Amino acid sequence: MLAVSAPSVRVRLPPNQRRQTFESLLKLGGLPEPIGKVENLTVPRSGGTILLRKYTPVRPTSEPAPALIFFHGGGLVAGSLDTHDALCRTLANAACCLVMSVDYRLAPEHPFPAAVEDGCAAVSWLLSHAAEMQINPNRIGIAGDSAGANLAAVVFQLLGHGPAPKPSLQLLLCPILDFGANTESRKRFAAGYLIETKDLALEMADYLPLGSDLNDPRISPLRTAHLSGLPATYIHTAEFDPVRDEGTAYADLLRRADVEVHYTCHAGMIHLFYALPRVIPYARSALQLIGAQIASAHAMLS
Repeated sequence: MLAVSAPSVRVRLPPNQRRQTFESLLKLGGLPEPIGKVENLTVPRSGGTILLRKYTPVRPTSEPAPALIFFHGGGLVAGSLDTHDALCRTLANAACCLVMSVDYRLAPEHPFPAAVEDGCAAVSWLLSHAAEMQINPNRIGIAGDSAGANLAAVVFQLLGHGPAPKPSLQLLLCPILDFGANTESRKRFAAGYLIETKDLALEMADYLPLGSDLNDPRISPLRTAHLSGLPATYIHTAEFDPVRDEGTAYADLLRRADVEVHYTCHAGMIHLFYALPRVIPYARSALQLIGAQIASAHAMLS
């Protein structure tokens, strides 16, 4: 069994400082673009509620509209609806669909499996209440970036095999898919490429209780044995990203399970590039490409 152990040397920022640092980084992405409408709402979970932010694109969508349920990155410790507001606006406009951003609980205050529970609760609620939200139940995708893509993949696996209504596609941006990975990209780009391998270890220590089994697919979705029958998946990785090889391996695993996969590795890019268009201009065209993929995928669904 592969399990979590405490790192021998740990420089661990307090959660609030980590969150402030991540928020400052995401502000480098620039001003958010205009959107048709932004609304906050809450949905139930066991013992409480979950805040969602609903983005309606500038261009009118058909009613009931297609939607993406989005899980923000930040190592499952940082990140918020606000840090990813600009990205969600761009995705909504580019894909011409509603985006529902989920404010799931964060570690270390709420360690695993709190975020997974919130993710499943939010997606299940939206799937079963699509009509009242003016959402097409047959055109609901799950999306996420970085550690949020880990959560998106986990929720997709858990709910994608269930009865209808169920998610129709998933979108993963620079996903972290294996907390126990020791890949070539993690070694080659261990330092100096925005996110560092040591940061991933610290995030894991914050998120997972000691002794957690890293083979659990709710933690490392790349380690699942049950992928056949899942809907289509769109994976985008970056060439100079420590977690690049996990996205590549997941695409290969899905293909071997006869799942429709669309994989893109963005040359010359680093982790989180898509959220930093002011400093990485290529991010704008990449997001337009990603949005067009999702719009096309939604259009092909009944």
